[in-house]
Amino acid sequence: MPGGSVLALALALRLLLPCAGQHHREEAERIMVTTPVIDGHNDLPWQLLKKFNNQLGLPEANLTLLKGTHTNIPKLRSGHVGGQFWSAYVPCDTQNKDAVKRTLEQIDVVHRMCELYPETFACVVDSAGIRQAFRSKKVASLIGVEGGHSIDSSLGVLRTFYRLGVRYMTLTHSCNTPWADNWLVDTGDEPPLHHGLSPFGKVSGDRVGGSNLGAMAGARGTWYQHPPAPCRVVKPSSGCPGRTAFPHAGLPRPLAHPSPALSPSLSPSPSLQTVLEEMNRLGMIVDLAHVSVETMKVVLSLSKAPVIFSHSSAYSLCRHRRNVPDDVLRMVVSAGARPRAGRGPWGSGPWGSGPPLPQASTGSLVMVNFYNAYVTCGDTARLADVAGEAGAWAGEAGWQRPPPRPAHPGPSAPADHMDHVKKVAGAQSVGFGGDYDGVTRLPAGLEDVSTYPALVAELLARNWTEAEVKAALAENLLRVFRKVEEVKTTLQGTAARETPIAFEELEGTCRTRHGYTNGAGTARLPLAAPALALALLRSLLS
Repeated sequence: MPGGSVLALALALRLLLPCAGQHHREEAERIMVTTPVIDGHNDLPWQLLKKFNNQLGLPEANLTLLKGTHTNIPKLRSGHVGGQFWSAYVPCDTQNKDAVKRTLEQIDVVHRMCELYPETFACVVDSAGIRQAFRSKKVASLIGVEGGHSIDSSLGVLRTFYRLGVRYMTLTHSCNTPWADNWLVDTGDEPPLHHGLSPFGKVSGDRVGGSNLGAMAGARGTWYQHPPAPCRVVKPSSGCPGRTAFPHAGLPRPLAHPSPALSPSLSPSPSLQTVLEEMNRLGMIVDLAHVSVETMKVVLSLSKAPVIFSHSSAYSLCRHRRNVPDDVLRMVVSAGARPRAGRGPWGSGPWGSGPPLPQASTGSLVMVNFYNAYVTCGDTARLADVAGEAGAWAGEAGWQRPPPRPAHPGPSAPADHMDHVKKVAGAQSVGFGGDYDGVTRLPAGLEDVSTYPALVAELLARNWTEAEVKAALAENLLRVFRKVEEVKTTLQGTAARETPIAFEELEGTCRTRHGYTNGAGTARLPLAAPALALALLRSLLS
């Protein structure tokens, strides 16, 4: 081709590219008018606590005029946000202290947002409510509790949260609970704790910090034991060791303390199954952001309902342990061959030995996080790299420096992660989980909640179909929610789980023993319970 023709073609392409970009943006806006985004995780309530101590009536806390946050009402409108799971988050340092109280206060914040701004927010509790909010041009506001430490190992608290409108719970934040392991277990910075066989915890034996050392043979490193917080009467001005003293304006979320890694050969505690069964029975979505890989796999194998990763990204693209590895992404589509009921490697229960059952579809969902450290494993990112979450950055546990990447301004970074989830798990498994107001560094082009259309335009530029885009925006989450509701319906009439976790497995000294047998530390069971358990076991083995 003559040189002049090449030059003319290059010039024509340069002129056409902005037109193509503008076309994709216009298409994104058109699609989002009828299918607005449902985002899986936003930490605005945490910002309202840190900045204003939850005093929403302060002039500077006005959500229409709010400054210094990723989220306010005009930005939500510009971003075509039609549904939002607001995070009722409290840090791990509230565990065994005032986590329940603090979480209740954050739940209250979301309800008051709906009360103070009824023209903008509609607090809803089901998939039908989201659809109704769409029709009313309001932001369907749902509540997600971020971290199992918020229920203080109490199924009664879990049920109460559900009655107050909580519709998902993240099983852990960046700290273990007495019944589930968090992602820091996979880095070696937190000990695995959940591999025994008691009804709601671990088997008896030599313990350190509530952990069964006998069951942990082979786990490397030394054990970390939380020092029990002293509980004593103090003067109001001197502070209480059993309480937390935030908000502290400008301070990041507390990091979990260091400890060693999980041995992959160990099996999880059935206490996790108890929590799962109760969440399935209630119709509360299980969220696997922040948990260890083993916990992910166990939950995807055992949950009767689909689950979500409310704000996580793809490990293959950014090797941060908060992200989801490909073998788990494949389980998001299908849990594989489930074991049959009976006595198996984790004891008796619905996951025992015998010929495997047919492959089971989970139909679960990964809602991609936008945090730079989870998108590129670096301080900076492009819109195309999107997939991260709050909690880690360069030099922090779990972070690995990626190979150098060419500069590519624009929204392609998060889209890389969405593309990867689509490739491995299918378009039906992709969602949006920006983690706005819970992170500090975001990709260029995704600086706040007004920028969702830019990411949708990027997906369209990558030849995502309109149906695939609509699925990622809202339809996938609505499908998961409806399925969770259907599972709840099938479990109607199932009794609430009542067996509490063993007293000795609960850390801290600010506890009373009411309801526990003297000295035994285990729950009192009805006299008929052993006979009933035997009968159930016989039926499972027959």
